[in-house]
Amino acid sequence: MAPGSRGARSSFRSRRGPGVPSPQGDATMLSRLLKEHQAKQNERKELQEKRRREAITAATCLTEALVDHLNVGYEPLLTNASFSFPTPPKFRHWQGLALRPLPKGVAQAYMNQRKLDHEVKTLQVQAAQFAKQTGQWIGMVENFNQALKEIGDVENWARSIELDMRTIATALEYVYKGQLQSAPS
Repeated sequence: MAPGSRGARSSFRSRRGPGVPSPQGDATMLSRLLKEHQAKQNERKELQEKRRREAITAATCLTEALVDHLNVGYEPLLTNASFSFPTPPKFRHWQGLALRPLPKGVAQAYMNQRKLDHEVKTLQVQAAQFAKQTGQWIGMVENFNQALKEIGDVENWARSIELDMRTIATALEYVYKGQLQSAPS
């Protein structure tokens, strides 16, 4: 038989011996293993995503319950809740755990803090308005002082002129009287 004919291939297979997989069988086995591996990875990803969503939901519910509890301050947490938290197997000992209400003073302190924060913001706004108004008043007083200085300058000028006029008038009067006395009558 010719080397490339069908008979040569079959003789090649027979030389391998019984129980030894053919190269074609190896490829299908690897392909099957790859598909199984990818399927398992997809299952793990889906399970992980499901657990992540459950954790987010549980954290959101717990946060809302804590905020509601702090806002009200007197209700026990997580009682009569319409949502039941999924409990992972390693946290089964937490199941049925009811959180105790916070002491009345803690909720009151929280509410007082919120009121204080609001008052601080209001006070800051009012302080800014007062500072602006004070600046305007200072500007007005400075303008008034400048006007008074100008009036004082005019008054001083007027006094100076008046004094000069009196000096001139006195001198003229003295000269006039001196001329009258020196003139023969």
